[in-house]
Amino acid sequence: MGEAKRRKEALGEEYGKEQKIAPWLPVTKTQTQKFMNWTTTGAWTGIILLVVAWLVIRFVGPAAGWWTVN
Repeated sequence: MGEAKRRKEALGEEYGKEQKIAPWLPVTKTQTQKFMNWTTTGAWTGIILLVVAWLVIRFVGPAAGWWTVN
């Protein structure tokens, strides 16, 4: 319990608040983790859509007679 009191006295108003990435950037570590999760999900979604589009263009379209691949 003594360590917590010393830490609270040392940090003052900053005690219990999340750490920022940089002192000049108002973004917390939790916000950056959420952003990374969103961007990773978006990237994988884009990769999957690209593969599906390629499969349709390369195999499904010609097999269905929609167009021919030269």
